[in-house]
Amino acid sequence: MRATDTVAIGKVTVTRLGLGTAPLGGLFRPVRDEDAAATVRAAWDLGLRLFDTAPLYGYGRAEQRLGGGLCTRPRAEFAVATKVGRLLREPSPGAAWELDTTQEHAGQPFYKDTGPAVPVFDFSYDGALRSLEESLTRLGLDRVDIVHVHDPERHVRQAVDGAYRALVRLRDEGVIGAVGLGIDYAEPAVEILRAVDLDCVLIAGRWTLLDQAAGRELLPLAAERGVAVIAAGVYNSGVLANPGAVTATYDYVPSPHDVVVRASTIAGVCARHGVPLRAAALQFPFRDPAVAAVLTGARTAAEISENVGLFDTPVPEELWADLAAECGIGLVSP
Repeated sequence: MRATDTVAIGKVTVTRLGLGTAPLGGLFRPVRDEDAAATVRAAWDLGLRLFDTAPLYGYGRAEQRLGGGLCTRPRAEFAVATKVGRLLREPSPGAAWELDTTQEHAGQPFYKDTGPAVPVFDFSYDGALRSLEESLTRLGLDRVDIVHVHDPERHVRQAVDGAYRALVRLRDEGVIGAVGLGIDYAEPAVEILRAVDLDCVLIAGRWTLLDQAAGRELLPLAAERGVAVIAAGVYNSGVLANPGAVTATYDYVPSPHDVVVRASTIAGVCARHGVPLRAAALQFPFRDPAVAAVLTGARTAAEISENVGLFDTPVPEELWADLAAECGIGLVSP
């Protein structure tokens, strides 16, 4: 399998590797406009045709930058996925909005150099339509191809009764090509998959070399229902890219010592086979046939170029066997 091989998700054709744009929104550190533009251009030149974004990423900045990078490309030749469930609003005294308070750690925001608007949760029918309309404006596009409901784990019923009714209607009318779910947790993903006619599930950080929680129920159920899985967060936000880094993060916060030790052990098994840890991390999700595509974030052209090379690096079956035997990887988590 190559990064540029294609697969269908609903009515949408995507490449097996896609560009995730959270880093272009300033995740962990600011990104210059020219670096963001170069990253999108490099992804295109390398043959990637799946681009994933969300209002949350940089509080609108990632959508704006992605749209700017794609505005001169033939629209029929690429797929854009965005998300609903959050609106961007400037703080207002007395407003009835539910502020998203999850986007910081130790008093520091995950996204740097954002504007005055902040994310507020809205999983209603009308909120989903408003969110999509505002995303199209930021992107400068007349349509997007895949729309995920984003992080509804604390709002499952509202999302099922509200946002998903809106998205399914848009899909049935041919306005969008696929309805999805973007989430970091396997259990609520299973609940939503049982309740909604989804085309895809984007699961972040739960089907990786460090965490196979999605293998318990989500992946088998997706396969049974013919729902494509998109694996994101394959580096678990950083520790699987470089376990030895002082700044290594796991699920967006500083990595616990035991996680660093486990990641380093996995890296040692990979090194024994002459395979970079990041290559194994990028390719591991496809060990389950339910996985259709993998997303990788990048903040520079060099990063996305390197990730494409790692995706295409040969990995011997013996490595997977040793990772299963020595680290329990590929087996269902306890």
